[in-house]
Amino acid sequence: MWAASLSHPGRLQQTKLPTSNKAVGPTVKTTLHGHELSYTDTGDGPPVVLVHGMMSSSKTWSGQVDRLAAEHRVISPDLFGHGDSAKPAGDYSLGAHAASLRDLLDAVGIDGATFVGHSLGGGIAMQMAYLFPDRVDAVVLVSSGGLGRELNPLLRAATLPGSELVLPVLSSSWVHGIGDTALRLWGKAGLPAVSPSTEEAWDGLSSLSDGDTRRAFLATSRSVIDVHGQTVSAQNRLSGLASRPTMLIWGERDRIVPSAHVEAAKRELPATRIEMFSRSGHFPHLDEPDRFAQVLADFMSDSFSAQRSSEQHPGAKTDDATSSHPGSVGAQTSETQSITTETIPAEPTGTA
Repeated sequence: MWAASLSHPGRLQQTKLPTSNKAVGPTVKTTLHGHELSYTDTGDGPPVVLVHGMMSSSKTWSGQVDRLAAEHRVISPDLFGHGDSAKPAGDYSLGAHAASLRDLLDAVGIDGATFVGHSLGGGIAMQMAYLFPDRVDAVVLVSSGGLGRELNPLLRAATLPGSELVLPVLSSSWVHGIGDTALRLWGKAGLPAVSPSTEEAWDGLSSLSDGDTRRAFLATSRSVIDVHGQTVSAQNRLSGLASRPTMLIWGERDRIVPSAHVEAAKRELPATRIEMFSRSGHFPHLDEPDRFAQVLADFMSDSFSAQRSSEQHPGAKTDDATSSHPGSVGAQTSETQSITTETIPAEPTGTA
């Protein structure tokens, strides 16, 4: 089964693809246990992994990658079931996603990284820190799932029986066309601009017009949500993050995952850095991109400095200690994986 195979490193094959005008950095397809995982890999320096949320893809981070890549190696995957990655029938639980990210780190030769997770991606980042703590140097949770029960009613409704019949209609091209027309008229009427958060959520809904994407969405949502809200909570495991730098970023106007969930993390992790974005909804990195980039850069600079200090003075204790990586990933997996890279000529220009 796909889920079982994710938990064991296997044969990996990489294929470099021509970069589309919507992607940032080289797009790579890695075959992980028979299924292709798409990601971008750009920049050089301390690594950071950007993990998107449900009904999204790596493209949500496009406005942040160039900024980060000036000083960091930035890995931005399309999770299985999303974007250009494969959408097989199988396990879409947080643990399965975390295992695939662990295998991706093996594939690109990274021991550990800072994980920035948005929404569902935040839950995956926390699961990553719980299951594979030696691979996580620091954690940034952006409007994260897993910190409280409350959730937008529309997402809860997606878990109801029969949603398989409703979603194809809601995500159809004609419904989306009507919505696009309404948004254009809204703008022409001089009404307040629709926020990037709203546009991103609307575009995410249209991705469900694809049957495989829709099936993966239902499997993912039902693994963490029911009709009453979120079913998976990290609150009783947050203490595991105390040994590494952690930051929470939330939009005060978030209507998907309420910003009140920050309080749960604050109680368990009083030293956690918290940044509230007053003009942001569920996607702070889109609503306030400049401030988001600055806050993230400051956090990562401080985290890297703390890590360097810990490595230079191993006997000293610091407030923001990070996990060490005693073994070499390359040595650990050299007998269990092989990686080949092939450049594919760009196809004739067509749709993006």
